[in-house]
Order: sequence, then structure tokens, then C-alpha cells
Amino acid sequence: QVQLVESGGGLVQPGGSLRLSCVASGLTFNNYDMRWYRRAPGKERELVAGVTESGGTTDYADSVKGRFTISRDNAKSTVYLQMNSLKPEDTGVYYCSARASFRIPIWGQGTQVTVSS
Repeated sequence: QVQLVESGGGLVQPGGSLRLSCVASGLTFNNYDMRWYRRAPGKERELVAGVTESGGTTDYADSVKGRFTISRDNAKSTVYLQMNSLKPEDTGVYYCSARASFRIPIWGQGTQVTVSS
């Protein structure tokens, strides 16, 4: 069974940090680009960050550049999102997604991140 399971969300004060993890199973992890998305309350889903199969290339939304870092450990079939200097506007449900050519994207169930004092 193909599955992505996110963890690491929670409540954090502005300026704080969180590290999200997404563990993949049932797929050949290093054949997939991995992405983190988020959906803020009342807004559409937004691409936050992406990393290629090997981890050699990363990309970020302008709103998180310099604050968030995506990385992956192919030996552990895990992708991470390190989030620093969090702002209230970073609040939302964060989803990881696995992408490969000619394959339907795979999604996790999401993890809630709330940035509030």
C-alpha cells in the first residue's frame, strides 16, 4: 500500500521553529520528486517547497525563501521541511506529495501547523 505520513506539526509562537517529516512507504522513494504544500484557512492550496529525486535541486515559494528548508533522506524514505522564523501567515495544514512522470501524484493526510501567540 502506497502511503505518505506527515508528522511534526503543532502550535508554535511567532518566530519559532518546527520540523515536519513525511515518511513514504510502498513506493520506490528515490524515483519521486517530493513537495510540501499548505492550505491556509480560506485560501487555496499553495506549493511551499520541492526537492528533486536525488535531493540535488530545491525550490521554494517566495513567501518562505530564507526561512524554510526542504531536504530528504532517501535511505529513510523521508522528506523534511525545516521551518524557522515562523509567522502567523504560515498557519495551515501542510501536506507532502510525491511526484513522478506519468504517475498520479501521491498525497499524505496532512499535519496542522498553527503559529500564534
